[in-house]
Amino acid sequence: MTGGKPDASDRGQPNSGNRPPSVDRLARSIASSGLPHTLCVEVAREAIDSQQIDIVDQLARIRLRQLLTPVINATGTLLHTNLGRAPVSIRSQATFANVELDLATGARGSRQRTIGDIAATACGAEAALVVNNCASALMLVLAGLASGRGAAVSRGELVEIGGAFRVPDVMKQSGAQLVEVGTTNRTRLSDFASAFRVADIAVVLSVHQSNYKISGFTEQTSVTDLATLGVPVIADIGSGLLDSGCPWLDGPPPAWLAEEPAARQTLEAGADLVLFSGDKLLGGPQAGIIAGRRDLVEQCGRHPLARALRPGGLVIEALQQTLLAYLERDHEAIPFWKMANESQPSVRNRAQAVADSINRTNETGDPAHPMVKVVDTDSVPGGGTLPGRTIASAGIAVARDITEQLRNWDVPIVARVQDGRTICDLRTVDPSQEPDLIDALDAALHP
Repeated sequence: MTGGKPDASDRGQPNSGNRPPSVDRLARSIASSGLPHTLCVEVAREAIDSQQIDIVDQLARIRLRQLLTPVINATGTLLHTNLGRAPVSIRSQATFANVELDLATGARGSRQRTIGDIAATACGAEAALVVNNCASALMLVLAGLASGRGAAVSRGELVEIGGAFRVPDVMKQSGAQLVEVGTTNRTRLSDFASAFRVADIAVVLSVHQSNYKISGFTEQTSVTDLATLGVPVIADIGSGLLDSGCPWLDGPPPAWLAEEPAARQTLEAGADLVLFSGDKLLGGPQAGIIAGRRDLVEQCGRHPLARALRPGGLVIEALQQTLLAYLERDHEAIPFWKMANESQPSVRNRAQAVADSINRTNETGDPAHPMVKVVDTDSVPGGGTLPGRTIASAGIAVARDITEQLRNWDVPIVARVQDGRTICDLRTVDPSQEPDLIDALDAALHP
């Protein structure tokens, strides 16, 4: 053999009586897979050890697909946790940045100062602090303001926030003492007042039930009422809506946002601090934002955990781009809001164009039996936000399950199966991705 990809006899089949090839030889045979040589060697060893030399190419492809790679989200879930929630673009070159440098004085600066000021302005707060996610924000605030003392919270708000992380567990790690108040479905102001008579309460915590709803015989205590208790009120609003009026949109707030708590209005209602995620309704990178009273924000910033939980420069840059788009009232620059704000007729028109392109390749040429059909769909916000809320959308339907073929396309496409049909919701597909979607569907329907 003089080069190139060896055939099966060159690789040595385990059942052929030949000795298996060397690891290096087999690794070189999959050099074109896109994996670096070191990983090709690992795949080659795996193939030899498991006697799967004949499918080493497939093993290499599987390993390649385990790496982080762009995918096309055709599920209709705008904030898909498995796909990184809000899509974010970082528009920068490989260069240094003034992450912790004060350009005016030349002295060391704070990575929190500028991004904190922008975040505070965006939600109407005195100050803000950024950490790496909302669970970190909660832990830092409780550690900074209530370590060794009580934090009162309604039993109906002791939620699990995903990945088996629960509010009581986060509180325990902070050093604060959990003081449960009221019942699962009904908690009154008098319940909180009673807790003050039996425990040393440092803060009151209000946690938004962002990923579930309790209905029926229920009662909750408002932030405004909690503010009368005389200790800081910490409102974990979770999803990251900045302003209920959505001034960055051209029209009124969308109906699916009804009753969703917003940072600006929660602070105006009396909360001393609000906590929220960066990668949900805010539409930015994974981050946790603490915003509100300057003295409390600064107290949290002085806690040793603040350094351990601080974000890196890339997160700060991406979050800055997102927040500046809000201040410029440019929702088109925030991919989440661009997706969410597109009208259903517009999405349907795009779905029709995709369907027409695919159906033109229908071998039967029978317009009465198109290969794909345009269907109305319901997109969902996702990411543990707004449970039960839907956004009218449109997509294309294939009469059978082809999701595996779509995932195995050059640019993986993630769709959903409903009633035995594959549904590709176009709301979460960027128009620039439609050619890839068409090619993938053509290949799946014309094997």
